[in-house]
Amino acid sequence: MPEVLFVCTGNRYRSPAAELLLTARTGGAVRAASAGTRAVPGHGLDAATAALVRERGGEPGAFAGTRRLTAPMVARAGLVLGMETAHREAAVRLWPAALRRCFTLREFLRLSAEGTAGGAGPAGGAGLAAAVERAAARRGAAPPPPYDGDELADPGGLSVRALRRGLAATDTAVTALAALLAPVVARPAGASGAAGASGAAEVVAR
Repeated sequence: MPEVLFVCTGNRYRSPAAELLLTARTGGAVRAASAGTRAVPGHGLDAATAALVRERGGEPGAFAGTRRLTAPMVARAGLVLGMETAHREAAVRLWPAALRRCFTLREFLRLSAEGTAGGAGPAGGAGLAAAVERAAARRGAAPPPPYDGDELADPGGLSVRALRRGLAATDTAVTALAALLAPVVARPAGASGAAGASGAAEVVAR
C-alpha cells in the first residue's frame, strides 16, 4: 500500500506527534511513520510531547525512534506532508519526481477542501492517489493562503504551554487528515483507544 510521509526537522516533536495521533484517530486504518530533515537517528520522543500525545489518545510507546529523511523514503511515499514549506522542499530535493506528491500538511488539507466535494474516499491504492492528484491539480488555481498559513511552527525549546498550543494545532490538522483519508469517522481529541478500520498508508513528520 502507498505511504503517507510526514516530514519535519528533528523528528522529536511535530512529526512523531502527527504519526501517533493519526494512528489513534484512524484506529490504524492509516499506518503512520515519521522522519526529520536533520534528525539524529535513534532518539526517543521528547518527554513533554509524549505526555501531551498520551493526553490526546496517542500511544507514545509506539514511536520507533527518530529517523533522518532519505530519498528512498520520499520515493516510495504516496503522499509526503511537511510541517513547514522547508520540509516539503527538502523532500523534493531528495527525490524530484515526487514533486506532485509533496505538500505541507495544512497545504494538502486546504487544497483538498477547495478541490473536492464530499471527501476523497478511502485511503489506499487509487483512493489515496486520486486524493493526491486532486490536491496537486489545485496548485496555481487556489487562492494563496495567509502568510504562514500553511506552516506548523516548531515548538522545540519553548515552554510547555507553547508546546501544548503547537500540539493542539497539529492534532487539529491530523484529525482533518484522518477524516479525509480513512474510511472511518475521525475520533475526537482526547479519546483513548482507537476505532477500527482497514486500509494502510505511512506518514512521516517531525
